[in-house]
Amino acid sequence: MTKKMRLDKVLSNLGFGSRKDIKKLIKYGNVLVNGALVQDPSDYVDPYNDEIILNGKPVVYREFIYLMMNKPKGVLSATEDDKDPVVVDLLKEEDKAFSPFPVGRLDKDTEGLLLLTNDGKLAHKLTSPKKKVPKVYYADILGEVTEKDIQIFSKGVTLDDGYRTMPGHLEIIESGEISQIQLTIYEGKFHQVKRMFQAVSKKVIYLKRIAMGELTLDENLKLGEYRHLTDEEIALLTK
Repeated sequence: MTKKMRLDKVLSNLGFGSRKDIKKLIKYGNVLVNGALVQDPSDYVDPYNDEIILNGKPVVYREFIYLMMNKPKGVLSATEDDKDPVVVDLLKEEDKAFSPFPVGRLDKDTEGLLLLTNDGKLAHKLTSPKKKVPKVYYADILGEVTEKDIQIFSKGVTLDDGYRTMPGHLEIIESGEISQIQLTIYEGKFHQVKRMFQAVSKKVIYLKRIAMGELTLDENLKLGEYRHLTDEEIALLTK
C-alpha cells in the first residue's frame, strides 16, 4: 500500500519551489490531479499512482536520488562548511531539493568517484566495514613501489595509531621514482591510503577514487561534474 502525501510536500520535495511557491501555483490553476483542478495544497495524493500535472507537464515522483560525481580537489565531502566549498555546492537546485549527502568521504585534495544520495539504508550498506565493499583508487606515489609492498599490503598494514587495516590488493602499474599504482581496500579509515603508504616509507602525491562496489567512475565526467545513476547502476548498488 502506497503512503499518501500532501500535494505541496510532493511538489516541494521534487524541487518545484517552497510550500509558499506551490500554494501560488495551485491558486493560479497550474496543478491538476487525475484530470481535476486542485484548489487545496494540503490535499493528499498517491505520488506514485495519481496523475499529477504541473504547468501542463506530468510530474514523475521519486523518493530517492542517486548521483555520481567526479569530485575535484579543494572541495569537501560534506553538506556544509564554514570555510571551504562542499560537494553539495556543485549541485543544481532541483537536485539539492532532495537533500543528498556524500556516501563516505574523499579527502579535500582527493579526486574521483563520489556517490551522493538521500538513501540512508544504501549509504550505510556501502560504508559499513562489515559489508567489505571494495573501494578502488589510482595513485601516484613518491618512491619505488615493489613486490615487497604488495606482500605487506596483502596482509594488512599497521597505521601510525596502531590500527591494522584489512588486507588490501595493491597493483603496480609502473614502478620508479614516481610509481603509479592501483589499490583496492575494504574500509575507509581517515586518510587511509596515504597512511598505508606512509607505513612503508612512501608518500601519496596524487589520489583518485575510480570505483566503489560495482560502481565505476564515468570517464566522461569532468572534474566537478555529476550525473544521475542509471537504473542498472542503482540495481548494482542495491542488490
